Amino acid sequence: MYWTLELASKLEDAPWPASKDELIDYAVRSGAPPEVVENLQEFEDEGEIYECIEDIWPDYPSKEDFFFNEEEY
Repeated sequence: MYWTLELASKLEDAPWPASKDELIDYAVRSGAPPEVVENLQEFEDEGEIYECIEDIWPDYPSKEDFFFNEEEY
């Protein structure tokens, strides 16, 4: 299983919180690349509910990770 920023971003608008099956369903319906579905299928399913994208990929960058001043725009 591997995540890239491009792959993880396909789940950014998923209906959080969500279970593994709900995320797979969302990925399929939204036309995400097959790698996203494969990565999700590799998760061990213990009935866990994922609250946000960071639960899937802890290194997913947040808005604070980018260095720009919103007030300038």
